[in-house]
Amino acid sequence: MDVKRPPILLLAFIVFIDLCGIGLIIPVVPSLVVRLAHVSLDQAAGLGSLLLLAYAAAQFAFAPLIGGLSDRYGRRPVLIWVMVALGFDYIVMAFAPTFEWLLIGRLVSGIMGASFAPANSCVADSVPAAERGRAFGILGAGGAAGFVAGPALGGFLVGVDPRAPFLAAALLAFVAAVASLFLLAETLPPDRRRAFSLARANPFGSLIQFWSSPLVRGFLLTIFVVQVAAQVSVAVWPYYVILRFDWSPPAIGASIAMFGVSIALAQGLLAGWLFKRAGEARVGPAVLVIGAVDYVLIALAGSTAQLFVLISIGALTYVAWPAMQAMMSHATPEDAQGELQGAITSTMALGSIVGPPVMSWVFVAFSDRPGIAFPGAPYVLAALLLLIAAWKFIATARLAEAPR
Repeated sequence: MDVKRPPILLLAFIVFIDLCGIGLIIPVVPSLVVRLAHVSLDQAAGLGSLLLLAYAAAQFAFAPLIGGLSDRYGRRPVLIWVMVALGFDYIVMAFAPTFEWLLIGRLVSGIMGASFAPANSCVADSVPAAERGRAFGILGAGGAAGFVAGPALGGFLVGVDPRAPFLAAALLAFVAAVASLFLLAETLPPDRRRAFSLARANPFGSLIQFWSSPLVRGFLLTIFVVQVAAQVSVAVWPYYVILRFDWSPPAIGASIAMFGVSIALAQGLLAGWLFKRAGEARVGPAVLVIGAVDYVLIALAGSTAQLFVLISIGALTYVAWPAMQAMMSHATPEDAQGELQGAITSTMALGSIVGPPVMSWVFVAFSDRPGIAFPGAPYVLAALLLLIAAWKFIATARLAEAPR
């Protein structure tokens, strides 16, 4: 049965909404937590990290559920309802009377933020294998663009009204839902759907299900290692550049925006070109090795100019994501693509939970003036992790070439 290919840019917009919604509220969270929890700014930092943890934990727990529902009922209805629920959740957070309400809102956002799974499943359903890596890259570029636009727009809107970033995020979610209702065709026909199983619709059941596939298992482990390494940019970067180079907040914001733009260009434009000429199996480990070298150079950088060049080059690492997604989708049955994307999202969320405390601890341990002073130590650790990931990528990719 022929399946109509969905508008890739619409799917990229849905992923954009997820990341933009997260970023929109970043500028308002500190003052909002201070006001709702009645704490000082330094205490608010701890509660703010709890909000981040709640989001990642909810996404880890519920991504397989969202993916499993899309395998049973189709991608289109799940995406629409997730966007609608996300819009109402942002409205609740806009008018949250207490910190507990805000925390509940972040948990719900994490659950509904698992729309990555059905969006990527639309690509797996309808895009030919040879073009799938490029399509996954375009979706990744949408997420990177949201990563850039969210904080910038949120920083502007918070000056208008503290609730404005949440209301803007709600509006974007509703726009995505309406656009999906009228423009998105269903990509999973009824004859390809499978019965919903609660035993499989959780991160552990989902991972156990795919553990029997050496190729998928290998790439999920690779994704976890890469995601832990990538958290050095989230947990350490602002503190590292302040300690080493005394950067101002505008300089930090500019570097984050530049990094996001570089990722969008790498995934949206460069990935497809590289996959077409060298294939996912060769490109993936190559960009991970480039990323490892880049991290070491960041740890040893001697100037601001060097850092801006290095973060642009480091964005190449993110080309490995669509490469792994494409290769895993080729090895997964048509009726389990949603479950696969849910397992991928859960694995990424788990890396987002584990990575920040590990990288932060290493930074503190090597930045303590009475001890060994090497603030770049977390980047060296991240480089080692990427080399391990490159080795695992190569070993796993060979399974795709082996006779079945």
